[in-house]
Amino acid sequence: MNYGEIKTTDIANGKGVRVSLFVSGCTHHCKGCFNPETWDFNYGKPYTHDTQNEILSAVSPGYIAGLSLLGGEPFEPENQECLVKLLRQFKKQFPEKNVWCYTGYRFEELIGALPSRARTENTDEMLSYIDILVDGEFEEPKKDISLKFRGSSNQRILDVPKSIEQGSAVLTEDN
Repeated sequence: MNYGEIKTTDIANGKGVRVSLFVSGCTHHCKGCFNPETWDFNYGKPYTHDTQNEILSAVSPGYIAGLSLLGGEPFEPENQECLVKLLRQFKKQFPEKNVWCYTGYRFEELIGALPSRARTENTDEMLSYIDILVDGEFEEPKKDISLKFRGSSNQRILDVPKSIEQGSAVLTEDN
């Protein structure tokens, strides 16, 4: 897996001050995407064990609320194996901090209720570490700059543990 950027003090991609990892690779190619260079799976730098350590170190200060995963597309099958390892270690070291993830896939695709290339042997475990999922492709005609934490009105902000428990998407109060 490659990544484009690590932001160590991000306030735009989830509640509180966060560390954000922008992974490379996305097959959605949403018109009007804010980060089209990350569509290329070879964009940026290779993700290594040192990268993981850098992220975990950046998350450790008390003022950091958690980790955000963006892209590119975190749930591309090519990215899930690396990310599940990062999330596993993150939750072990920082159980009090949360994980936000932005994906063009719908929750229903990720849990297997709808067919999707994103569904792999790592998907369920990856979802188990995510607290908030912002799902759905960015749709330029539905762009709304007044929305919190999302770019277009079709995107949903989901409580992942409640959604998994109920087997269907459960919106947060931020929708």
